[in-house]
Amino acid sequence: MALTADRRRAQVARFPDHQALDEIADGLIRGVDSNIDPELIGAEISSDDFARLRVANDDLASRQSVQIPCGAAGAIFAVADALAIVLASLFGAAGYQLLLSGAPFNFNFHMGAGLAGAMLYILVGRSSGFYQVDAIFSLRRNTKDIVWHWFLTGLLLALLAFLFRIGVEFSRGSILCFAVLALPLLFASRDLMKFALFAAVRRQRVQGRRVVTAGLRSELPAIAPLELLRRFGFTEVGRVELPNNGKWSLGDNKSVLASLDRVLDIAREQGAEEIVLAVSWSDSRIIDLMRDRFRDSPLPVQLLPDRRIRHLVSNPAFSVRPSFAIEVQRAPLSRLEQAAKRGLDIVGAGLGLLLLSPLMLMTAVAIKLDTKGPVFFLQKRTGFNSKQFTIFKFRTMSVMEDGAEVVQAERNDPRVSTLGGLLRATSIDELPQLFNVLLGNMSLVGPRPHAVAHDDYYGSQLSDYAFRHHVKPGITGWAQIHGCRGGTAEVSSMKRRVDFDLWYISNWSLALDLLILFRTVTEVVRRRNAY
Repeated sequence: MALTADRRRAQVARFPDHQALDEIADGLIRGVDSNIDPELIGAEISSDDFARLRVANDDLASRQSVQIPCGAAGAIFAVADALAIVLASLFGAAGYQLLLSGAPFNFNFHMGAGLAGAMLYILVGRSSGFYQVDAIFSLRRNTKDIVWHWFLTGLLLALLAFLFRIGVEFSRGSILCFAVLALPLLFASRDLMKFALFAAVRRQRVQGRRVVTAGLRSELPAIAPLELLRRFGFTEVGRVELPNNGKWSLGDNKSVLASLDRVLDIAREQGAEEIVLAVSWSDSRIIDLMRDRFRDSPLPVQLLPDRRIRHLVSNPAFSVRPSFAIEVQRAPLSRLEQAAKRGLDIVGAGLGLLLLSPLMLMTAVAIKLDTKGPVFFLQKRTGFNSKQFTIFKFRTMSVMEDGAEVVQAERNDPRVSTLGGLLRATSIDELPQLFNVLLGNMSLVGPRPHAVAHDDYYGSQLSDYAFRHHVKPGITGWAQIHGCRGGTAEVSSMKRRVDFDLWYISNWSLALDLLILFRTVTEVVRRRNAY
């Protein structure tokens, strides 16, 4: 059973050592309610230790219940409002015509009127932010908003009836019953949905965008995890605290830089979708430092309002929404663009494996007959957001290097077998990476991944090298169709590849990916710099 926040704080106030902490965290993950002897005396629990317990508890809670995406809550509220309006149209008209006027009831006509009213009401609400996260989590009853939105919807319905000359089909009594009945149903819809939402939040069944929060000691206490969920739709998976006063420069405060690096590590480990900053807006030094440090990450970075700004926007005299934040860094691709690219990857890789499986099978058999050793060459590579993964290739060399030192292949390299030379020249050795694409480690098109040892070296030589990890690595890329293949004996050669890769990231489109795939075929035939 997941521990509540109050009970957890009471139980983990003090521990004798980290072994006890590990046992508690493991117990939480297994679903065991750990009981801690309050008499145990030891060091006070640190923020890192408490974070470990919170993550374990959250993991347990998420496995025990169905999680509702916070971004979908607005759509659920909209569906509930639409249902209320349709019911008001049907029951209002039916009640008037069947019980009072005695006129025949046209179900299809009034169903259409209800659907039209529901669509207009939702459009009006969306335009005013009525279905945004801060609005649906608001403790206000939204009475004025509902009345105003329904009034505008009524005017728009009347305008449509006039334009399409269908006003004669409505009796005044049916219209009045529809309008009057809709308001209490909309009030009830909002109240019931908020009650269900708050109940789901208490049971930890609402999942927002996963974020890591980094901020000053003076700002973080005012930004509770529930506040992040209620105002911004964020679920905090990690929190890193920075000192209030420091020398905010790259050379003067290594501890601050280490803390910022820890933010990136937590984001990778916990699968965070964004990084949020809680710092003073007046301190440009720390904002610039954090922005420079987080440039290597592909994650969006948002700056939350500080104490002064929160005080201002809470004033009714200001029209700014209390949930606004400044986007310091945006993701290279939007969610829709990521979905489109992923769809192309799945379709392309699936078709590629289906069509090329006979060739891949014959290649595997030829490798086993040609030389001793495994069919596949496996090596660690650095992928999206600097996460390491294992790349699959057909083995073409007599060595299986995957350590701190990896020697690049050269022309007439004695380590390359005769068959391996043919496979490398025709790029057949790259075909197993289609499995990497299906696994989500790679894309069909993107910056080519290099050995981890090479990443470490070139990352220290080229300041923009890490930006290549803002998208998934690819089997082919913009650099490869411009002849950037083979070894990179000089840093200038890698610099040229990085320039092509960064241009690709900045100018990505689905059409560009298709163009690169088409030109890759001609590049393979040319065998330029392939060895």
